[in-house]
Amino acid sequence: MALIALAADKGAPGVTTAAVALGAVWPRPVLVAECDQAGGDLVYRLPSAQSDGDADGGMLNPSRGLLSLAATARRGLRPDQVAEHCQRLDGGLDVLVGVTNAEQAHAMTWLWGPLGRAFAGLAPVDVIADCGRLGAASPLLDLMHEADLVVLLTRATLEQVAHLRERVAALTAELRGGPPVGVLVLADPRDFRGSIAEVDRILAGVRGRASDAAQGPPPPDVTVLGGLALDPKGADLLSGSWGGRLDRSLLIRSAREVAADLTGRLPAAAPAVPPPGHPGAPPAREDVPLPPGPAEQPPQGPPPRRAPHVPAGGGHEEGRR
Repeated sequence: MALIALAADKGAPGVTTAAVALGAVWPRPVLVAECDQAGGDLVYRLPSAQSDGDADGGMLNPSRGLLSLAATARRGLRPDQVAEHCQRLDGGLDVLVGVTNAEQAHAMTWLWGPLGRAFAGLAPVDVIADCGRLGAASPLLDLMHEADLVVLLTRATLEQVAHLRERVAALTAELRGGPPVGVLVLADPRDFRGSIAEVDRILAGVRGRASDAAQGPPPPDVTVLGGLALDPKGADLLSGSWGGRLDRSLLIRSAREVAADLTGRLPAAAPAVPPPGHPGAPPAREDVPLPPGPAEQPPQGPPPRRAPHVPAGGGHEEGRR
């Protein structure tokens, strides 16, 4: 259906946390794909869904995901092949786990273009691709060219916005004629709207400079799409069982707002419901929705998935950075 590529420039501002949070409250069928070339870590910190007879969810299989998909894709990759390599987290969120180290990613640079096209054709499921940190001439540009929207994350600090400003200028040139580029701010709740407005003001200069330098078609617009609350406690709760505290956390409440805005910018959802076992299909067991938190409007569409459960000792390291 739609492909949304999430990435960052420097500073590891929490792309994986953002992808999981958005996936947990996404109002349409969704798959979170771990495409970070530096290596993902979902297999180490989030367990799979409970299987029959198991009280606790097991560990995700690191060999089932991008690695196994790449092994079958050398003769061509179709959207219907993706489902065979996905896993379901405890709580109902479907994921395609990535490689676990940069060496594995180096051998898969040929995969990103075909993978992006397969994701874009995965109706009726949206794909949120965690692309990690971008570098110059990143092979992931092949995947981003197939996206409906590229979202860059930043914190509202001088250092990160300065790096982002240069990355935005380079990326809009590299994706000319491709998808629009947006910015999502990880904002301090104490000055949430002010932080978003400040980043928008700084990037306004980039938009003007890119337009002045454009030759031929104008570059994609760079829009500040809003913000996710910089909420370490909420990120920690995202690693545990879904509960009232997480449902009322600033992270999840802001993620709902962002998810609603992003889906409004994407192609209309297909009416079909994915069959059981297909990425984005609802979990087999019934999850009871929780009431909204204080000062929070009820979410539109289906209730959010429960967040993945992590066994004792697990943690959400990126949320604490």
